[in-house]
Amino acid sequence: MIRTLAKIWSIPELKQKIVFTLLILAVCRIGAYIPVPGVNGDLAVSLLKQAAGGIQNLFQLMDIFSGGAFAQMTVTALGVMPYISASIIMQILVAVIPSLQRDIRESPDQGRRKMSKWTRMATLFLSLIHSFVYARFMLGLNESNPGIVLSSLTDNLWFGSPILFYMIVMVTMTTGTLFLMWMGEQISEKGIGNGVSLIITIGILSSLPSTIGTMIQQLNLDSQQAGSLSITTLLILLALFVFIIVGTILVIQGQRKIALQHARRVVGRHEVQGGSSHIPLKLNYAGVIPVIFASSFLMFPAMIAQLLGGSNVSRFATWLSPGSFVYMTLYVLLIMAFTYFWTSTQFRPDQIASDMKKNGAFIPGVRQGKPTQEFLESTMGKITFAGAVFLAMIAILPSIIGKFLHIDARISQFFGGTSLLILVGVVLDTMKQVESHLLMKRYDGFLTKSRSRSR
Repeated sequence: MIRTLAKIWSIPELKQKIVFTLLILAVCRIGAYIPVPGVNGDLAVSLLKQAAGGIQNLFQLMDIFSGGAFAQMTVTALGVMPYISASIIMQILVAVIPSLQRDIRESPDQGRRKMSKWTRMATLFLSLIHSFVYARFMLGLNESNPGIVLSSLTDNLWFGSPILFYMIVMVTMTTGTLFLMWMGEQISEKGIGNGVSLIITIGILSSLPSTIGTMIQQLNLDSQQAGSLSITTLLILLALFVFIIVGTILVIQGQRKIALQHARRVVGRHEVQGGSSHIPLKLNYAGVIPVIFASSFLMFPAMIAQLLGGSNVSRFATWLSPGSFVYMTLYVLLIMAFTYFWTSTQFRPDQIASDMKKNGAFIPGVRQGKPTQEFLESTMGKITFAGAVFLAMIAILPSIIGKFLHIDARISQFFGGTSLLILVGVVLDTMKQVESHLLMKRYDGFLTKSRSRSR
């Protein structure tokens, strides 16, 4: 590992990308400590973290994804969730509108630029909606707990409403989300890894010290009395931690190899002997994207409903709160649906079958052309189902066990499947990109031992 790190820093281009990524992530974290003008973030944190169960779990999950910015009501309180929601909407529109599919297929570069433009506009629209609802929620908290919002803003009424306060919150939080979106794009373009995923990951990691502090506090080691968190429960959490990491690696790295045979070809005046190779079909082609999409998809209506308040709306938010049966069921279904959806948009069996036919390659026992395409579609569908089920099981298992063991929500949300799945998946994806840079320079990467054994 030390030799590999030394090789990384010996490549100027890769070193520059890593330093650039780290600097951008550090800048993104600064926004989590800049409060919205006129808001007392410290008082807001104490109020939002009083409860440990039920609907409060939704706020804690959102707070983890935003790196603590949500509870403190800072500039980047919304995080990149509006951008992810906008991306989901655009991906669905591309799948159901044939004209968009045709534009992207005929002119990929222009189609991607158009998609990027529409995604940014949708992010702006969703950020304004989120921030408006958030401002209304702040005013509701301020009525029962005066001091969260400056009185000069709440007393300044236009048309019977504190419009100035709404404008400040909406402009500030929307700007923060657009800033994070732009920073994520800069990382993807000039740095290493997926920018938006890394921003979510750094937010999750930022909550690690406070989570460990909560665990130590609940163990009550300074007293002879038993704490709310027992040693047995802690060992179960550690076992789950290892299980999720190992399971995530197996799901993301797992693949099925489809054997290929190459026919003899004549190149110039020489006949090239045919050989064999394989097509690696990944067990989970989408990685952890379905988990991010499913979490964001469920967060949006539940958060809006909870922030708006009202008895009927609050009941709906309770159904969609993390840990509830409805939430778990929808979460599993959405993970599986997004896994199939993302795989169908990214995996192109027709293109693979066409390229195989042009290069004289074929799958033993399967004819070239349409039969090969149908075989790849069928095989991919079967392994995608297995990968989606395993991914969903890893995502919900810690929450179920945490509910039965009555583990604090702040601990279960961090060590739960969602946070760790995203964390491990993004780290693996980033390591693969570093590995590819090392291989381009003819260096062995992080998998040196396994590669040398295969030789």
